[in-house]
Amino acid sequence: MAGTSPGLAYKDYYAVLGVARTASPAEIKKAYRKLARQHHPDAKPGDKASERRFKEVNEANEVLGDPDKRRQYDELGANWEQISRAQAAGGGGGSPFGGFGGPGNVRYEFHTTGDPGEFSDFFRVFFGQDAEGGTVHAATGPARGTRPTGGLGFEDILAGMGLGGQPSASGHVGGTTGGTSRRVPPPAHEAHADISLAEAYHGTKRLVEVDGKRLEVTIPRGADSDTRIRLSGRGPGGGDLFVVVRLLPDARFTRRGADLERELPLTLEEALLGAEVRVETLKGSVLLKIPAGTQPGRTFRLTGQGMPRFNANGFGDLYAKVRLILPTDLSADAKASARTFFELVDQPTPR
Repeated sequence: MAGTSPGLAYKDYYAVLGVARTASPAEIKKAYRKLARQHHPDAKPGDKASERRFKEVNEANEVLGDPDKRRQYDELGANWEQISRAQAAGGGGGSPFGGFGGPGNVRYEFHTTGDPGEFSDFFRVFFGQDAEGGTVHAATGPARGTRPTGGLGFEDILAGMGLGGQPSASGHVGGTTGGTSRRVPPPAHEAHADISLAEAYHGTKRLVEVDGKRLEVTIPRGADSDTRIRLSGRGPGGGDLFVVVRLLPDARFTRRGADLERELPLTLEEALLGAEVRVETLKGSVLLKIPAGTQPGRTFRLTGQGMPRFNANGFGDLYAKVRLILPTDLSADAKASARTFFELVDQPTPR
């Protein structure tokens, strides 16, 4: 990116991982794992270039794999040229460990501990972390403050260069960039809602208690475990509330996405001679025709008898697997009749 300062080059973490800036967390994770395996020192012993690449990949994942750091990094990237120009105007530059200056006689100094090869200067300056949990110190004029591991933060960098203000108690950052102000959103809060499979099928409502308040949450049909329902501004301090669904086990059905599985018990007579049997579904009961000679373990597919698809049209399917129930405690007459029957049946040994 143009306009970088000497001694503190901007690092494009998206390019390091080979992903787009719009990449999802799953895409970032997949790219990181692939590159980490490829350049791991154990895979290429003694290869210094691969070792440096391995460190770059880990550093990129440290930032892009963390939602808060990624947000700060994206804001930093959009304003890097402005920061660089302000630094140059204030006579700053040089290594970040020697300090750099900004307008208004503001000077920042950076001191870290640990192995300097673990993370780049760029990472330590803006995220304040190193292999040993180093500390970043910020000096503004005669006063000096210390901020533990966590970095100066993007707002602090802007404020020190005269490009923005300090965060206020209300979460606003006052600035001089065109007379506008930025609001730092309150942190999001998470609550959980346990629901049955039948409630997931039909949709339901739940009361959740957050910050001493009871809120009614509508859970749409088709919701599954880990479905997240966002309530904007309903969390503590005006932050967003995310209600995470937890699906309770069901005695009859096993869920696989929008599909359901269940056992279908059959008598020996039904399996041998065929029959029409009633199968219970979450919609109600349906009649299923069982052909003669049905074997245990055979699975019948009942189209459209599964779960409603979440945020989509249609239903999944129900898969009913046959389980044969044999008669027990046969009387002497029944055993004799069974032997006569088996003598008439031409069945080869299946083993």
